[in-house]
Amino acid sequence: MMFTLGKFSSLIPMFFLLWGTGYFAPDPKPEGEIRIEPVYIEPIQVEHIEPICITNALIQVESAGKDSAYNASEDAVGCLQIRPIMVREVNRILRKQGKERRFELEDRWDRQLSLEMFHIWREYHHPNSTDEVVSRNWNGGPKGYKKESTLKYWRKVKGHMTSY
Repeated sequence: MMFTLGKFSSLIPMFFLLWGTGYFAPDPKPEGEIRIEPVYIEPIQVEHIEPICITNALIQVESAGKDSAYNASEDAVGCLQIRPIMVREVNRILRKQGKERRFELEDRWDRQLSLEMFHIWREYHHPNSTDEVVSRNWNGGPKGYKKESTLKYWRKVKGHMTSY
């Protein structure tokens, strides 16, 4: 059996993975040759793609996944260990963007609201930053990526990212 892929020859390994999934349709030729035609799938329009790996990794490092985590010495609360200064910063960002939404300190206990605060902060301060810069600044503040003390934190986050 012969396959004619032409400029798609680099897709041979992918072809075998996708055979039978409907992504490729065999077109029998009279000579017994099978021609494979790739099928174009229209991309879905997404307003925001959630960076799941880094978010989950941060949650594991910060609270071992516990929404009820509390660090009294820093008043850090919830799955992302959000401090009052971060709530103020997120509210400042929302105010600057002309939005009416505001967060309260109690919102830190709620996983969904904590994630919303994190994403507001990340999209405002780090729309194009690497996961390392985001992680180190989450841990060490606005210039956290420059602090040697945040390297150990980044290694922990990176270690958890490989498990997702």
